[in-house]
Amino acid sequence: MKDALEELYDYDALRDLRSPTMLVVRTAGPTFVLGGSQSLDVVEESRRERAALRRRRGGGGIVLLQPDDVWIDWWIPGDDPRWSPDVHETSRMVGGWWSRALRDRLDGDVVLHERGLEGDERYRVACFAGRGPGEVFVEDRKVVGVTQWRVREGVFVSTVLHAHPSHALLELLADVPEGLDGALAHHTLETLHLDGDELTEALLTLSQPVDVRQLFLMA
Repeated sequence: MKDALEELYDYDALRDLRSPTMLVVRTAGPTFVLGGSQSLDVVEESRRERAALRRRRGGGGIVLLQPDDVWIDWWIPGDDPRWSPDVHETSRMVGGWWSRALRDRLDGDVVLHERGLEGDERYRVACFAGRGPGEVFVEDRKVVGVTQWRVREGVFVSTVLHAHPSHALLELLADVPEGLDGALAHHTLETLHLDGDELTEALLTLSQPVDVRQLFLMA
């Protein structure tokens, strides 16, 4: 890796998990997380030391994680019957859990994106500004972002429904493509009038059988 950013997880510990596991994660403060192959150059140099920056393993662009986000990740071991070699199928499975939980709680049209990556390539610098397989939308606005990391032991799928807007990303980026602010206008718990704890319980039920671990990230 060409920079010294701290990784978001202890990924070696994840690879040692033998059972399917749902990880419920909270962060102590705003944390900006770069995609696995994303260059640190996307962040304005003068902001790098002042912002809480981490790197995840997996695709996609930078994402802002904040306290009260519904940040849920799943580890699916390779010997679990739900494991699939199809990258899109795995994302659609997890997105399906989310979409069912949301349809039970919303009157609007909940749409699971089942196709491949879509959207303006300039906006892919930010995770929530495009469309990927398994991601969930309500009234054409993103609700749930999905990314995954695959290794021989299994697949790790990360998801988040934000509690707050992501506009702070615009102040962090070295280059802000025209229109990115509009593309980042995603739904939040507040705009959808949702309870994060209730959603978490629903996702636990829908993704059974899984073990559950709760993690707290110090920003």
